[in-house]
Amino acid sequence: MPTPVSGAASAANAEVVVSAGPVVFVEDGDTATVTVTLQAGSAVLAEPVSVDWRTGSGTATADADYEAGSGTLEFAAGTPSGTERTITVRTRESEAGETAETVPLALASRDAEVTAEPTVVVRAHDLPYLDERLPVDERVADLLSRMTLKEKAGQMTQAERGNVAGSPAVITELGLGSILSGGGSTPADNTPEGWADAIDGFQERALVTRLQIPLLYGVDSVHGHGNLAGATILPHNIGLGATRDPLLVARAERMVATETRATGIPWTFAPCLCVVRDDRWGRTYESFGEHPALASVLGAAAVLGFQGSRLDSSRSVLATAKHFVADGDTAYGTGEGEYTVDQGITEQSRRHVESVDLPPYAAAIVAGVGSVMPSYSSMDWTDDGLGNPVKMHAHDELINGWLKRDHGFDGFVISDYQGIHQIPPLAADSPTTQQIVTSVNAGVDMFMEPSQFERFHTRLVAAVQDGAVTPERIDDAVSRILAAKFELGLFEEPFADRSHADDIGSAAHREIARTAVAESQVLLKNSRRALPLDDDDSIYVAGRNADDLGNQAGGWTGTWQGFSGEVTEGTTILEGIEAAADDVTFSEDASAPTDGADVGVVVIGETPMPRASAT
Repeated sequence: MPTPVSGAASAANAEVVVSAGPVVFVEDGDTATVTVTLQAGSAVLAEPVSVDWRTGSGTATADADYEAGSGTLEFAAGTPSGTERTITVRTRESEAGETAETVPLALASRDAEVTAEPTVVVRAHDLPYLDERLPVDERVADLLSRMTLKEKAGQMTQAERGNVAGSPAVITELGLGSILSGGGSTPADNTPEGWADAIDGFQERALVTRLQIPLLYGVDSVHGHGNLAGATILPHNIGLGATRDPLLVARAERMVATETRATGIPWTFAPCLCVVRDDRWGRTYESFGEHPALASVLGAAAVLGFQGSRLDSSRSVLATAKHFVADGDTAYGTGEGEYTVDQGITEQSRRHVESVDLPPYAAAIVAGVGSVMPSYSSMDWTDDGLGNPVKMHAHDELINGWLKRDHGFDGFVISDYQGIHQIPPLAADSPTTQQIVTSVNAGVDMFMEPSQFERFHTRLVAAVQDGAVTPERIDDAVSRILAAKFELGLFEEPFADRSHADDIGSAAHREIARTAVAESQVLLKNSRRALPLDDDDSIYVAGRNADDLGNQAGGWTGTWQGFSGEVTEGTTILEGIEAAADDVTFSEDASAPTDGADVGVVVIGETPMPRASAT
């Protein structure tokens, strides 16, 4: 067969490209159809193009699993750009169940540039873990028994979208179990369809592996699917807490789950269950409030809203209770550098933490929360004297002990963004083997390693081989992760269910958000009946936040820190007042004369996400 020759295309066909999809799936015994597309620099080909093809050497066995073949695709002169030709690969039915097998195709042309390296994947079939009629625990046990150590380590590894988008083959090579989009990390086409297409592309790469374990994709839908342009944005938890309405919270998060799942994402890193005790903390707005009872009731309602009655529903996502535990109860001045409260140290007794910080997690466990995320912060018990803080990502007593053993949490624990890198001793080449071993043995099951996922994978495998982590601990972690994937229905339908894409940002969804905004309003005092305003009044509006949608939306909108300005679609406070009243004067700094005004409205606030951490 001829081989591709760089620059061999004739001058007339210099801009002709031959492409094909990277993966084609086929059921055992069926015929795969690979579509090859020709794109010309002009409307039609100036000269004919021939494309030779042949089946290559993959994990499938020629003649036994498929019919080896070769041939030539011809595109005559005058063929319109965009014309497609097909290659068929016949597979042979197996007598027994098998894992997935691959048949790569080699394409070559002296007349055009070839950018395609398609692979036919014969799906795994007739194995117990693929039988949706079996109980989840039986499916997990069967699948686990077939996995190698490297495959298990892959399931415990989570990479960031931007770090695999340019080389998605690494998903297959490492058998990655999960990918996330950090705050502000979006596909080039930031639309529901663009998200679903991008995630489906990642999922294809995961399904090239022999066991075809689907990816679990996660995102911070903390007050709406904030990375997605046009998504419905809710008030932050501090606003939802002010509603004192668990039914409204559940309904609102059900809406968020619907919009998130419609883009191909079945997992959210929410709700935040911190019980905020210091208003100087930059993430106070992520808390439902300062009372554990309020955070418990509304946190459980949020979990129920996200997860629904069935995780495999097109309107459900796996919820994450975060940040375990007491991230809202850290002592002022214990943070690093400018982080005076955030990522600091909780200096409390076990009794205090049990009564104030842990109740929301107990409620979330009862509600069936599927995952838990530790905090960046540390715990320093006053019971035995201060001075020996332990990072939450290394806290065996609270993760293995309180969470898993004492309260029966059967979901999985996902680290925060590079969270284990902060476990002492710190190092330039984090995550170190020591950091990995410490955290795995403390009970963390999956690791958010956005850029260092390959290093994590390699060192975790080596740690198990060296005996620093037991195979039983690895099996426990992987079993928890696989169980979530089975419950989400990803083995039956790994690709995006786009049936609710038209609901994203819909009038019905925005009405839910609008209700939440209205119910979150807190009237502290109404002297001399200042409210409600009369639409005949002359209204003077002041404050730089009055007409800044980004400041009003806050963090986790567009990016993880949010930003000022037109961050999303919506109505500013000034615009709302102007829509209701005829005589409105606006002065950002209150320098304009107030003469003639009947009433003044001052809008104060802060810019989004001050002094905050990443996830």
